[in-house]
Amino acid sequence: MGQKKWDLRGCLIPIITPFTDEYKLDESGLRRLTDYLIEQQGAAAIIPCGTTGESPTLSHREHIEVIRIVYDQVAGRVPVIPGTGSNSTKEAIELTEAAAEIGVAGTLQVGPYYNRPSQEGIYRHFKEVAEAVSLPMILYNIPARTGRNIEPDTIIRLSEIENIVGLKDASGDILQAMSVLRGTRGSGFHVYAGEDALTFSLICLGGHGAVAAVGHVIGREVCEIVELVTAGRVEEAREIHYRILPTVKALFVEPNPAPVKQALKWMGQPAGPVRLPLVDLGPKGLEVLRSALVELGKIPSEAIA
Repeated sequence: MGQKKWDLRGCLIPIITPFTDEYKLDESGLRRLTDYLIEQQGAAAIIPCGTTGESPTLSHREHIEVIRIVYDQVAGRVPVIPGTGSNSTKEAIELTEAAAEIGVAGTLQVGPYYNRPSQEGIYRHFKEVAEAVSLPMILYNIPARTGRNIEPDTIIRLSEIENIVGLKDASGDILQAMSVLRGTRGSGFHVYAGEDALTFSLICLGGHGAVAAVGHVIGREVCEIVELVTAGRVEEAREIHYRILPTVKALFVEPNPAPVKQALKWMGQPAGPVRLPLVDLGPKGLEVLRSALVELGKIPSEAIA
């Protein structure tokens, strides 16, 4: 396997999809939020239509429209790497082809969900998408949502395909992450933290950054952790890690992205409601999140839902 040409570190932010109060796509809000994440939170890349973007509730037309709007608004400032995966290989190829026509830098491909394929089926799914569209591809392993883990041996095998350039690891299993990091060392294959509480640990082990929903709120801090560890200043990075950890936990007090959207509302940024079957935060979740954000100095103490 040759050295990958991919080189992208830092905090890659999987942008929420702002909706109006009528649950329609809020284009102006999406454009303003894109600017905010680049200019204020230091996003190294913007990832539309991921889990955080409520991709399961977007129609195909909306899915492509969100990618188009984000790509247009980013205007080349950072890479745009949309989620275009599916549990149907044919559908994943079609979405990826549509994204490629827009001009994106790469795609995020979630493991096939619900159908629970074998490891060979998972391998062949990703291989077929990679061969159909030459865009760089980041694998996305989130077994808690898909019902099937992408095993380290499968990831390492997939890393040998030229345009499969990285992994978003949301397995929550640090031993698995170490197996992937060890098995792909020296290849240029990038491993990104997808479990936000483990970002510091993964970077210390040789990871390249994070695909972090919390980046909407603490993107600068996540970027700093990556930069400090990469520069060998681990103790400083550790201090930031422990300082933001309560906020990281609070941002997942209820299913993502409901807490992130609420935090953005308090911070004066576009967000809107979540679409069913997700629901907005309940009273307990609101208080947990509000307390964490007040303690970190992200919102004033008088903030209310």
